[in-house]
Amino acid sequence: MQAILMVLVLVFAAEGQQSNPQENPAEHHAAVTTRGEHVMGFSQEKTMHHFLLYKDGGVISVTANDPKDMQSRDMIRMHLSHIAGMFAAGDFNAPMLIHGTTPPGVPAMTELKKQIRYRYHDIDSGGQVRIQSVNPKAVAAIHEFLRFQIKEHETGDSGEIEAGTEH
Repeated sequence: MQAILMVLVLVFAAEGQQSNPQENPAEHHAAVTTRGEHVMGFSQEKTMHHFLLYKDGGVISVTANDPKDMQSRDMIRMHLSHIAGMFAAGDFNAPMLIHGTTPPGVPAMTELKKQIRYRYHDIDSGGQVRIQSVNPKAVAAIHEFLRFQIKEHETGDSGEIEAGTEH
């Protein structure tokens, strides 16, 4: 998977498909969606992303819109389980490819990678990555990262810190 991501980095860089600061919001979202499908390996139209913030971190959750869509469910699970391992190693190439920029929070999350825990779990119709830390600087970076994802993926999630700490 990392080899594929590196090839995609080179392809996107060569084709100039990085985000253009002058793009209008609709063009930017379309570009994020297109790059997301390439990097994640599943349809962004057939799936739903959610990003929740908790006092100790948060959750990245992706589900298939149709509970009978086993192909999307399986691709989500494969992608998110891989992402959990990549993020734990300080590798944030996937979100950089998808968004065409380094997401806010990533530099601190990379620097503090040993103080952040990433746990993948299967959920109905998809999967989730629970991100946790006891380090306030790491938690602030996680929240920055998740709020950026909410905006970029247009999920409608509140971006407010919730009381929940499941998983």
